[in-house]
Amino acid sequence: MMKKIKITVLKKVFHEELANLYERSSSNMCNMQEDMTFIVVDLNQPKGMCASAWHSLYPYVFALANGTNKFFDGWLKEDNKAIVSCDDGIRPVSFLVEVLDEN
Repeated sequence: MMKKIKITVLKKVFHEELANLYERSSSNMCNMQEDMTFIVVDLNQPKGMCASAWHSLYPYVFALANGTNKFFDGWLKEDNKAIVSCDDGIRPVSFLVEVLDEN
């Protein structure tokens, strides 16, 4: 049985200088807000999560849901968690991906 996974938005950054240099328009800005949470069940993309973020997070979600408990050579203080950022170079968002306690 796969574990349920919780994803929490930790931080959203905007690199204005990069946007000014490279972006055509800012009409499609990221809608993620700090402290937003998503629950992943059966490895399905959570409603409201953008596809780009999901593609960055999915390998970690998959691994945690299937029992992996350590990432980054033990750098993190706690097992069963990963800190992952989406690959948007202008508006990167950092997420906490963690196994839900099923007790």
